[in-house]
Amino acid sequence: MNFVDSLQEVVDTLRSHPLRTMLTALSVAWGIFMLVILLAAGDGISKGVTHSFRDDAVNSLWVYGGQTQKPHGGHPVNRKITLTNDDYHLLSRDVPGVEHITSRFYFQFRTMTISHGNRRGAFDIRACHPDHKFLEKSIIKRGRFLNDLDIREARKVAVIGVAVVEPLFGQEDPMGKTIVLAGTHYTVVGIFDDDGRSSEQRKIYVPISTAQLLSGATSDVKQIMFTLDEKHQERSDAVKAAVREILAGHHNFSSQDKSALRIRDNLETYARVTSVFSGVRFFVWLVGLGTMAAGLLGVSNIMLISVKERTKEIGLRKALGATPRSIIRLVVEEALLITGISGLVGLGAAMGLVHFVREHLPVNDYFREPAVDLGTVLGATLVLVIAGVLSGLVPAYRAAQVNPVVALRDE
Repeated sequence: MNFVDSLQEVVDTLRSHPLRTMLTALSVAWGIFMLVILLAAGDGISKGVTHSFRDDAVNSLWVYGGQTQKPHGGHPVNRKITLTNDDYHLLSRDVPGVEHITSRFYFQFRTMTISHGNRRGAFDIRACHPDHKFLEKSIIKRGRFLNDLDIREARKVAVIGVAVVEPLFGQEDPMGKTIVLAGTHYTVVGIFDDDGRSSEQRKIYVPISTAQLLSGATSDVKQIMFTLDEKHQERSDAVKAAVREILAGHHNFSSQDKSALRIRDNLETYARVTSVFSGVRFFVWLVGLGTMAAGLLGVSNIMLISVKERTKEIGLRKALGATPRSIIRLVVEEALLITGISGLVGLGAAMGLVHFVREHLPVNDYFREPAVDLGTVLGATLVLVIAGVLSGLVPAYRAAQVNPVVALRDE
């Protein structure tokens, strides 16, 4: 029997039991469909969470002053710890592994009305050091960011976000023009963009020394942020301990008093989130493979039933000279046809749905650009087909061992 005749016979056999064939094929297609959809969903959520870290440097520590909860050095509890310029210089000098460092200072109100000529708008103001652009991943589109000379001379200069340009300047070129902030004129020296949320593009940066001077010659800062070089990124706990020791000595509080100083570790947060999604990916594969296994079990059972129903036919074939090998091939081809076609149908439907969702999903920060590696799912489909063939081997072997005389007597 040639291949075409063999295939035609398998198709005729499957068509003779349409409901059974359809349900078996559906179980296999559903298994690969669910695996692809689960992988894409996990990928979309993972990208959404990872995307939320795009705004700030992942290898960064953010230090905030707090309130003491332990008495120390004759000082009572509930003492407020306020960071200063001196703390900034201490950390930049004494903390190992510091790559980029900046402080932040805010005016009386973080959001203020800014004007240029007759145009006005409310924007967030951040007073900082030059390295702030590395912490916030600011992208300079025109001009420059703040520099060390701006800090030393307390210059009245500003770097504005791309979303500030149109409300304040319209079609006018903002470079070199002035804006009025809290009654003081600042010259625009740069325009920046930010890949973070749209609100990040509505910021205005000014030198921290200028803002402190205009706020009463204060040296207080709201927070200190710095990135770690590659060598110290895996030792962030030791770096945090060093920060506590340095600032505890400077402000005279216990280094064991966690409430006196708050440290936000973006490295630790990112690692924790990454580990969670490693578990999610394992769970997705577990559920998907379980669904596929259920479909393969269905194929195996159907093959057993098919062989049982065709006992007389198999006996007759063997009586007419059919070899055990030809009997095994007949049953295996049936399993191969069901798993192969239904697996590809399930794969095609799932990939089509993933593509549709990716193209039409509204932009959001929680689920982004779901995708599945084509090589991975094709490999899974191939494994599914091979497993389907193997699941047909047992009933095929049983069919090959049927005694023709016994088979012909079967009722």
